[in-house]
Amino acid sequence: MERNWPSPQKLDRDRPTVLPLKGEIDLHIFPEITASLNALIEKKPGHLIVDVSGVTYIDSAGLAALIVAMQKVEAYGGQFSLAGFQPTVRSIFKMSRLDRTFRIFPDLDDALAHQASDNFARPRGKPSFTVRATV
Repeated sequence: MERNWPSPQKLDRDRPTVLPLKGEIDLHIFPEITASLNALIEKKPGHLIVDVSGVTYIDSAGLAALIVAMQKVEAYGGQFSLAGFQPTVRSIFKMSRLDRTFRIFPDLDDALAHQASDNFARPRGKPSFTVRATV
């Protein structure tokens, strides 16, 4: 299967790592997205931004991949953000209340501008859910 997103942009440890995604994020490409996220997370970036501005649909497998990635990044003290929701994808996050779980920015430029901000951290509590991906 051909990848439907560009390669991640890695500048340096102080700059965010950006993974742009596009198209439909579903069970069929879940393994590729998980592998891409895991490869980036192994390098322990200080801030990982997933640019979802090109994503037209996301299903539960795609949501699970993002949740697990966020948990891994935050486990080592990194920051995980999403940027650039299209209306359809935004509604999926709102209905599932995941818009309250993720750091979400209107677009990539805003995420990059706020990455060093003192206001960046969101309140943390013990997660009320656990995601186990079985595919």
